[in-house]
Amino acid sequence: MNVYFACSITGGREFEPAYRAIVEALAADGHEIPTSHLAQSEVMEQERVLSPRDVYTRDANWIENCDALVAEVSVPSHGVGYEIGYALQAGKPVFCLYQEDRKVSKMITGNPHPALKVESYFDIKKAIQTMRSLLGALS
Repeated sequence: MNVYFACSITGGREFEPAYRAIVEALAADGHEIPTSHLAQSEVMEQERVLSPRDVYTRDANWIENCDALVAEVSVPSHGVGYEIGYALQAGKPVFCLYQEDRKVSKMITGNPHPALKVESYFDIKKAIQTMRSLLGALS
């Protein structure tokens, strides 16, 4: 399955270990993750060389061609919110995960869209288990 992974880049990287663990689990399960580089510490430097238009075009294309979007939303991000909305408009299933003690936008937690699932987790193992369950239901 082609899975678009979304996470905060410029909004903050405090959950980078969680991002890496999620991407590693997706890869271990055999998924294609065009955005796997987002979980790497060097992502800011890698993305800096691209123009905003190039990033938008690339990411919109990846979303259009994915089977599902998985977003870690513990850190607020304009880009991730936009990607979630874009994916839902494109008819893609979207799974949002966030650490249970974090405040997440009510535009995400209150969205009744049938293709959107939002789940909290208390540790990364729980997040991965939840993600695997949600993705497994698509197969």
